[in-house]
Amino acid sequence: MKLLLLFLVFFSVGTLLAQPDVFEAEGLGNREVEPTYRLISSPKIIDSLAVAPITPQPLLQLYSSTKINLDTIAAATVETTEKIKAIYPFYAKIGVGSTIMPLGELYFNSTRSRSAVYGAHIKHLSSYGNVKDRDKITYAPASFDKTSALVFGQFIKKNITVGGDINYENYGYHYYGIPSENISADSIRQRIQRTGFGISLIANRGDSSRLNLKFDIAYKNLNSQKPLIDSLSDWKVRENNFNFNTRGWYNKGSESFYTNLGIRYNGYKYGIADSALTAIDTGIVLNNTIIDLYPGVASSLLQKKLLVDVGVGISIDVNQITRAYIYPRVSISYSLLHDLIIPFIGIRGGLNQNTFSSLNNVNPYVLTNLALSNENKPYDLYFGVRGEITKRMTYGINASFAKINNRAFYVTDTTYTQLGNQFSLVYDSLNLTSVEANLSYQMNEKIKIDGVGRFYSYEMKNEARAWNLPQLQFILRGTYNLYDKFLIRADVTMESGRMAKVNGPGNGVLTENNQYFIPLGFLIDGNLGVEYRYNKRVSAFLQFNNVAAQRYSRWLNYPVMPIQIMGGITARF
Repeated sequence: MKLLLLFLVFFSVGTLLAQPDVFEAEGLGNREVEPTYRLISSPKIIDSLAVAPITPQPLLQLYSSTKINLDTIAAATVETTEKIKAIYPFYAKIGVGSTIMPLGELYFNSTRSRSAVYGAHIKHLSSYGNVKDRDKITYAPASFDKTSALVFGQFIKKNITVGGDINYENYGYHYYGIPSENISADSIRQRIQRTGFGISLIANRGDSSRLNLKFDIAYKNLNSQKPLIDSLSDWKVRENNFNFNTRGWYNKGSESFYTNLGIRYNGYKYGIADSALTAIDTGIVLNNTIIDLYPGVASSLLQKKLLVDVGVGISIDVNQITRAYIYPRVSISYSLLHDLIIPFIGIRGGLNQNTFSSLNNVNPYVLTNLALSNENKPYDLYFGVRGEITKRMTYGINASFAKINNRAFYVTDTTYTQLGNQFSLVYDSLNLTSVEANLSYQMNEKIKIDGVGRFYSYEMKNEARAWNLPQLQFILRGTYNLYDKFLIRADVTMESGRMAKVNGPGNGVLTENNQYFIPLGFLIDGNLGVEYRYNKRVSAFLQFNNVAAQRYSRWLNYPVMPIQIMGGITARF
């Protein structure tokens, strides 16, 4: 419309402009002029447009009918059976083996409790068979019996934990290292009895900014049997050993400050049975006390990947001559690639208290009259790497270099025994180098396998060899659980390089530095056990010991029994 109006205006103007300037017309008209008037308002510009109102249109409302269908629901059931595994307080194991070897064990443990754990354990094992060497020569009577009992308990009350135990052991055996079966059993018998107790108190007040304390007290008394009436060469041994140790630690952030303070006392007496030794007696009286102080600080850095433990060890040997020893104590480890590789390095040392009880535990055929001396390890530098290959497989490789003074070695005695069936001690200093590698695999509770290989190198000061110690050692162990019905256990131990010191030349005897020794040969000992679980409470077992049937000598002239078979049952009630 605007365009049309604009066109007409232009057309009219164009038409007017096209006419001549002068024209003439005739006609009649009114010549009156209309009067003028004044506009009282000023002109203005209207710059707003009136907007036409918009009438809102409501949305359409749609209505749909709702249909409800009711259905029945099955009633819920509550399982009333016990979900956790039942615990039985008693466990018994009874068996018998070849060479008339009875076995009996009885365990008692408390059931579930938040504040108390207590129990008892009794075990007996004996053998009445003979022992032969590789040439089928029967040795002196080698029967033995060993009975042990243990009662223990632990009680927890808020931040205080109190525990303790009472233990007893009765071990009767014979010095059977004589290649003759005509030796009287009573003339070579021995019986060691150990009685002791332990008490532990822990005041654990918290993990941060709190001083925590732990106290441990242990006591053990040892007595050997009374000698025969006509025997003066084997007197009675009485030994009292007391250990007290307290540990305090204080955690502050990523650091833990700790201090260990301990006292070790050992009183060893050898003399006529049922008599009090005096200074004029020909027996042996040795009282040895060691005071230990081990302060240090442990830190975890770099999001607990770096662990550093730095301290010092101080031991004071209170004997005939009081001596003080200082040992470095440093340990550093770092975790890489989520524990795939954990390298570590450290140095340590310490003073080991030799007692008749500890030496008799290693070699029960040692003399009862011994000159006891503490073993001093000035330093032991170690380093290696460990880690996880997979979630089921772990590994470790380490090496150590140690200096050891007054190391005790067992050698055949010729001073107090003419039969050569007991061992005395020689002390020597050595430099020990050891390398170890281990590998472990575990698939839940179904398969567990681990293997360890060790190499030892001994640099002796006076002795030609490290008597009765191996140069190579391999240990392989494993368990297999088949459908939780059959449980199979197996282990193999192999050792080589062991040497025993002898007094003179002979068949197979070697010599070095005017010392004579004989190789003890390659040692291989394998054991196999099979257990059949009839149900969760009753099972039967079959155990094969020394399956290779090797009559190797663990100590010179002490061959072990060949293959042994033992069977029995176990029950929980």
